[in-house]
Amino acid sequence: MTVSTIVKNKDVIKSANVAKGMKSFTKQRSRTLEHVEKLLLIWITEKQCAGDSVSEAMICEKAKLMHADLFKNKAGMSQESEVFKASHGRFDNFKMRTGIHSVVRHREGASADKDASNDFVTEFGEFVEAEGFVPQQIFNCDETGLFWKKMPNRTYITQEEKALPGHKPVKDRLTLLFCGNASGDCKLKPLLIYHSENQRAFKKHNMQKTQLPVMWKSNSKAWVTREYFSEWFNVVFGPSVKSYLEEKNLPLKALLIMDNAPAHPSSLQDYVLPELDFITVKFLPPNTTPLIQAMDQQAISNFKKLYTKALFQRCFEVISDTELTLREFWKDHFTIVHCITLIDKAWQDVSYRTMNSTWRNLWPEAVTERDFEGFEAVPVLEDIVSLGMSMGLDVSDGDVEELVEGHREQLTTEELQELEKEEHKTKVDALSSGLEEKEIKEAPTSLIKEIVAKWMDVKNFARSTTPTKPKQPIIALSGMTRQCYISETS
Repeated sequence: MTVSTIVKNKDVIKSANVAKGMKSFTKQRSRTLEHVEKLLLIWITEKQCAGDSVSEAMICEKAKLMHADLFKNKAGMSQESEVFKASHGRFDNFKMRTGIHSVVRHREGASADKDASNDFVTEFGEFVEAEGFVPQQIFNCDETGLFWKKMPNRTYITQEEKALPGHKPVKDRLTLLFCGNASGDCKLKPLLIYHSENQRAFKKHNMQKTQLPVMWKSNSKAWVTREYFSEWFNVVFGPSVKSYLEEKNLPLKALLIMDNAPAHPSSLQDYVLPELDFITVKFLPPNTTPLIQAMDQQAISNFKKLYTKALFQRCFEVISDTELTLREFWKDHFTIVHCITLIDKAWQDVSYRTMNSTWRNLWPEAVTERDFEGFEAVPVLEDIVSLGMSMGLDVSDGDVEELVEGHREQLTTEELQELEKEEHKTKVDALSSGLEEKEIKEAPTSLIKEIVAKWMDVKNFARSTTPTKPKQPIIALSGMTRQCYISETS
């Protein structure tokens, strides 16, 4: 502590109840600061899921805004809010407590390195030519966030939902990982991460996770981890690429290009199964993905437009063919199962030309049609607006564009608090659901008789071998037997 700090806090220091012999005094962190750090971790996770990078300056600025928001409605706390400083030292302590140092990077969109991009494009072209790769053999993957139950802001459903207290389904997000090749004719099964593992909608629709058109995984943050990415690589990517190359009668070798996101381990080759050693992995330089990563060049953006179109089409069909109103369908009948169906449809509808043209910046020689000025835009905006108007929704082309961009929007402090509460509720629901849905199998009568007979043999054996104290061993053995029975049937 400096002298000025000690003088300023002399009353607090004098009144402190410290142990005898204590020679130092450290100010205890307030609950508000602890809450700020919890929300800050959620915010950083959300930014990563949206494909954004964060710097120390961005984190410190967000911390100050959160602190101010949390004190806004607390009487008598304005002074503490004013003196809060998100200093470099505080940031270092935050990193040490949370381990967040491993995910703090410079903002890619704001500092995209054009020189590094140009150098890599040259290097990549030379590497591809030297190795003899063709467009069918080269793949790119990338993650994106999707607020799967979100409509344009001016629709009455969104306006009503914003006015309601508590968690808002429009903020219910999942993460998707998409992958496709440079020729545009091979799109792989996406990886989907949600915040809940067991969905009752699966049971209601009699669906098994292994039968889904996506690889379903879950964690509390709904984001891609190294373990999930490695599993997707070995279970989906590798076998699918192998089958595709064999079907096309192409040499069994492939190249995967990806960014250096935390979920993409630099030592990925160590996780790859031996039978997939024909795949080479190459990483894009830092701060270059907005410029040269294929999936970022409208492929994911077009998917989100097509998802919105499929969503509006589904809503229109339901209210046309049933007695449900749009409000009723949206609130009670549109589940994650319907969402997955729409994700599959939208991904399949991303055209060959779009997938091929996304390589125009990294590998222009691979693009079949070189008319980049006329690069394909998804002609679905008019369809979405028309469907929306048919359902009585106030929506325009600009609203749809805003909706697509909104999947990357920053969450406010209030929304982060709601997300924190929802994550806690999800954990509680998952626990109770697991207990409710645990299957209890009835043992057949013949098996029960057989077990009882064996138990009588054990009981008689215990009695014959313990003549002095027959009861104690029997009781102990009975307890042991009961424990074994419970563990096997639970």
